[in-house]
Amino acid sequence: MNKKIVIAGSRSGVGKTTLALGLMAALKKRGLEVQPFKVGPDYIDPGFHTLICDRNSYNLDSYFLGAAGVRKTFSKMSQQADISIIEGVMGLFDGKGKDSVSSTAEIAKIIKAPVILVIDARKVAQSAAAVVYGYKNYDQDLNLKGVIINNVSSAHHFKLLKEAIEAKMSDLKILGYLPKNQDLELPERHLGLVPVSESRELKAYSQKLIELLEEYIDLDGVIEISKLDNIVETDSAANFEPGLKEEVKKEKIKIAVALDQAFNFYYQENLELLKEAGAEIVEISPVSDTQLPEVDAVYLGGGFPESFLQELSANKEFKTALKEKIRQGLPIYAECGGLMYLCSQVKDFEGKEYQMLDLIPAEIEMTSKLQEMGYREVEATADNLLFKKGEKARGHVFHYSRISKIAQNVKRSYSYRKTEAGYSTLDNILGSYVHLHFASNPEIVKNFLDKASAYKKSGA
Repeated sequence: MNKKIVIAGSRSGVGKTTLALGLMAALKKRGLEVQPFKVGPDYIDPGFHTLICDRNSYNLDSYFLGAAGVRKTFSKMSQQADISIIEGVMGLFDGKGKDSVSSTAEIAKIIKAPVILVIDARKVAQSAAAVVYGYKNYDQDLNLKGVIINNVSSAHHFKLLKEAIEAKMSDLKILGYLPKNQDLELPERHLGLVPVSESRELKAYSQKLIELLEEYIDLDGVIEISKLDNIVETDSAANFEPGLKEEVKKEKIKIAVALDQAFNFYYQENLELLKEAGAEIVEISPVSDTQLPEVDAVYLGGGFPESFLQELSANKEFKTALKEKIRQGLPIYAECGGLMYLCSQVKDFEGKEYQMLDLIPAEIEMTSKLQEMGYREVEATADNLLFKKGEKARGHVFHYSRISKIAQNVKRSYSYRKTEAGYSTLDNILGSYVHLHFASNPEIVKNFLDKASAYKKSGA
């Protein structure tokens, strides 16, 4: 039986990412193969998981995948591991809508995994027991088995907390604590943690985590809890089930994927679906490459291009090579940060302008205010690079930039929440702020590879 454990938080900011990364690192040090997962649509935390565990981290999200899809992804990716560690999202019961779709609690029940709750002990003593009692009894179907306490002032403080919790819930294992003032924060930006490619201190950070967890956390107790199956599973997941995977293409299609300091937000399953359908992934860097390799399509994900505007703008050789190929028909799909790169120019936070590809005649400006965040379901209003008219897919938006000016001739080929999106000027171009999860509609993969195949056969 594959061991598994969900690391949940009583709310955002209590230290669940710190604890999840620490447990991954500490158990890997013990020689275990650790398979990481992330609940929800986040694209940054999985990057840290991947570096810590030397295994790709996958999103478990019932809004994108449905309950059956979550079980399939979890089962497939956890098979070769000794233990799976699933980092939760927000608070334990926080999800989409009144049914809390894709909450940490729902995902734990779908994959039948026991849960360890992380709570913050700052400015609280015995009252922590009431907090834990509420989480333990809010959903009787949830297999909440352990607690880790963060920001504890002293050994005496921990003793008070532990005794108070155990007095009310004797079946709950208190697995230890982390002292406060440990300076364990990873650097942050306006979108959250900095991306993996910029985290130079991760090795030292993980070593410090290992030392702390080995001193203060009952790692054997964590492993024991991970052996326990939950007896309840759920199929709520918004009554959503994606379509079937498409057939594998016979010819090898090469897809260039931008992976560097500026572009690194991808759902790992998107890349896996492309490969399973017969595509070969070729990594490129719009920041440092001078030429575009021979490929049949380009996929530009999100990231932090706003932090590398000078480098992206100055790399004229790469921009020229890419633009020439696209004007010859090379298909290119770009989302969020990738969309910014496709546009004419980007204004940074100080208002300085940087020239981008100018394939979509639009201007982007960075703002200090979050422009949009949350799940989205898109519907194609016209045939385009990824969709046929009427097809739907699901994704997530989270961005501080906005389009400040856009030309009248720019086409919008899909919509969500009465918002027109899916920007293009040519049939082989598509850009959007939505990070699509391809598994929500595998026809996306088929359509994209069909366009890439047609370009390949054209000999352009």
